[in-house]
Amino acid sequence: MALIENIEGGEARVSEALPGDFFALLKPRVMSLVVFTAFVGMVVAPGGINPLIAAIAILAIAVGAGASGALNMWYDADIDAVMSRTAKRPIPTGRITPGEALSFGLILSALSVITLGTLTNWVAGGLLAFTIFFYAVIYTMWLKRSTPQNIVIGGAAGAFPPMIGWAAVTGDIALESVVLFLIIFLWTPPHFWALALFKLRDYDLAKVPMLPNVAGERNTKIQILGYSVVLAVVAAMPWPLGFAGPVYGAVAIALGLNFIRHALAVWRMPDGDATMAPAKRLFAFSLWYLATLFAVLLGEALFAMLPVWGA
Repeated sequence: MALIENIEGGEARVSEALPGDFFALLKPRVMSLVVFTAFVGMVVAPGGINPLIAAIAILAIAVGAGASGALNMWYDADIDAVMSRTAKRPIPTGRITPGEALSFGLILSALSVITLGTLTNWVAGGLLAFTIFFYAVIYTMWLKRSTPQNIVIGGAAGAFPPMIGWAAVTGDIALESVVLFLIIFLWTPPHFWALALFKLRDYDLAKVPMLPNVAGERNTKIQILGYSVVLAVVAAMPWPLGFAGPVYGAVAIALGLNFIRHALAVWRMPDGDATMAPAKRLFAFSLWYLATLFAVLLGEALFAMLPVWGA
């Protein structure tokens, strides 16, 4: 993909970025989770939506999530360059310039919000716009570098997609969509703090005040356990609230107990443990945990749409 970019001295050069480099800016792995949870919110929501409109709405949400990722990489290029897990991203390696990433993110942000708001409703469009702003400005530009609670508050950005999907169908925000939001919001701290425990050196080098670096390992482990217990309770709430069935309830309780078991193992882990094995296991399980919860919720909702046997 050849782009012309102005540089100092009034000269211009042809960008050497390839389509795959711009795709990497979208943080596709994060985007896949956003798309999935937004789709679940859309399917679980009462009422109906035209399938074509629904598909375009999901695409708009995906593009909005990708735009957030591009803006995040633009601003955090200095941090990404010194962290092992991000050093090969397009901007630190020089495959894409910061200016290209900024323009790409801003254009996609505008297109995604306008598309979603026009085709569905402006409650959904407004939520998507706020999510992009929250992630790119509130979290990336402010919280990430200023407070060890960055993940707690900033986690709201990743929790909005099911609420956006719900709003795209209903045009409003309901208790059910708030509960879906809270599940992801409460999941985010133990998920990322487990990662931060075994990537402690990376965050030190990048001067990012993650909780283990600021408050220490012991405090981090206690907070991981506390959030895990609250998460397990809240994640089971869709069943008693009536927008999920007993299968979801059983799965949520079983997974929640397992999440607490992993968190307890982290809590018992000696400070300075060289292997960080319990933290790595919790991090890996947390990914599977959230995906499974939303998959079961989706499966129940789709099953409820099937014609009654023998009817």
